[in-house]
Amino acid sequence: MANTGANASMRIPPYYRSPLWQRFFAGVAIGAVISWCLFFYMFGDLQEKQVQLIQTQQDTIKDLYEEVDIWQSEYEILNKRNESRLLVQDVSVRITNYKKYRLDPLSIFEVEQSIQKDFSSLIGKDLEGVSKGKELLKRAIINKDIKLNSRHYQLDIKELVIYTNIEIELTIRQL
Repeated sequence: MANTGANASMRIPPYYRSPLWQRFFAGVAIGAVISWCLFFYMFGDLQEKQVQLIQTQQDTIKDLYEEVDIWQSEYEILNKRNESRLLVQDVSVRITNYKKYRLDPLSIFEVEQSIQKDFSSLIGKDLEGVSKGKELLKRAIINKDIKLNSRHYQLDIKELVIYTNIEIELTIRQL
């Protein structure tokens, strides 16, 4: 079989022997090494700055969370302390079913004022102490005998709210 020269054209040209191509390939190799070194330096520097920024932010967030916890615990302590210092500021009394017995509003107003006057000594007292004496308040109201239009009536407590304003809602019934 004769060699037709097809194999000769398949070979890679010998550029590595030419000084011009040798300089080109050397420049490409050196440029690649320099660019990789520059890339790693810049990337590493930027990453280091990002890590420092993230660490600073995490420390700041941690400090802020600790501050919030301190403020919340102090706030809760102050609320409990202030709640224990709350005082009664007003006493209001209301009788609801007086129309059932055809009682005039003036008489009912006078009864409400009388009860309010009885409990006016509670104004300025500690709320905790007043709430502990709640049963005594209830008994004082229930045992109160009221005489209106030559008839005797007794009061029943419908609702009793004890806070800075004591609200007493009463019903009246005939004896």
